[in-house]
Amino acid sequence: MTSKSSAATLRIRTADGLQLAADVSGPERGPGVVLAHGGGQTRHAWAGAARALARAGYRVISYDARGHGESDWAGDHAYPLHQRWSDMSLVCAWLGNPVAIVGASMGGGAAMQGLQEGYRPAALVLVDIAPNADRDGMARVQAFMRAGIEGYDSLNAAADAVATYLPDRPRPEDVSGLMKNLRLGEDERWYWHWDPGLVLTDLDEERAAMQMTMTALADARKVPLLLVRGLMSDVVTSETVEAFRRAVPDLNVFEIAAAGHMVAGDRNDLFNEAVIGFLKQHWPVRR
Repeated sequence: MTSKSSAATLRIRTADGLQLAADVSGPERGPGVVLAHGGGQTRHAWAGAARALARAGYRVISYDARGHGESDWAGDHAYPLHQRWSDMSLVCAWLGNPVAIVGASMGGGAAMQGLQEGYRPAALVLVDIAPNADRDGMARVQAFMRAGIEGYDSLNAAADAVATYLPDRPRPEDVSGLMKNLRLGEDERWYWHWDPGLVLTDLDEERAAMQMTMTALADARKVPLLLVRGLMSDVVTSETVEAFRRAVPDLNVFEIAAAGHMVAGDRNDLFNEAVIGFLKQHWPVRR
C-alpha cells in the first residue's frame, strides 16, 4: 500500500494489484472522511465538497473507483459490489480508521457492502442511494451510461447529452470542465473516462446484493447514518425513504429541493451544509 505523503495526489494499490488515483486534502490530524463518487463519475465530482470539508478541519480523501478516471481498469472488466468495497476498505485504511464515509450512488453501495462485511465507519452518509433503491431510476442511470459508449464527436455533443439527461440543470456555456470526465480517443472522438464494462453489470444482481445490506444497516445502531436525497430523484423516491426508515428507525434524512440524483452537483451549497453539519455532530473536529 502507498505510504502517507503530503502530496495532494497519490495512488493506492488494491489487493489485486491495480492502482487507484486519489486526492487528499485538509489538516493531517483532522478526522478522516472518504468521498466515494457514483458510477460514471470521477473524484473531481467532489471538488467543492472536498474543499468545504477541508476548510472545516477534516482530512479528506476522494478517489477514482476502479474502472473510472485515472484509476486502473479491471482486467476482466467486471466490477462487483464486493470488489468495490475491497478497494474502499484500503482507502479507509490509508486514511487511518475509523473514518466517515460519504458515498454517492455506486460509492454508497460499496459502503453499504462494507457494513454487510462487518466494517463500522465513524459515520456514513449515503448520497441518493439506499439498499432498496428504485429499479427504474437505476435503469435510467445505466441507460444514460450505455448511450455514451460510442463516444461523441465534440465536447459540445457530450454537453448536449448531459443536458438531455439532466434537463433541470443549466447547460454550461463553457464545456471545458467536461474534459475531467472525458478522454480523447485515437479516433478523435470523446469518450467518458470509465470502462465500458461497467454497463454490463446485471442490474438485478446489483440490486439484490444491495438489498442484502439492509439488515446490516439496521444492526449497526452505533453508526450515525444520514441519507441525503434530491427531491427530484427517481433513484431514491419517497416510497424508498419510507421503507428504509421502517427498516432502519435511526436513519437521518436530509432532502434537497431542486436536486435530482446528482445531488452534490445540483446543489453543492446545501449538500455541503447538510454533510458538514451532520459530521460536526457525530464526527467532530477536535480543536
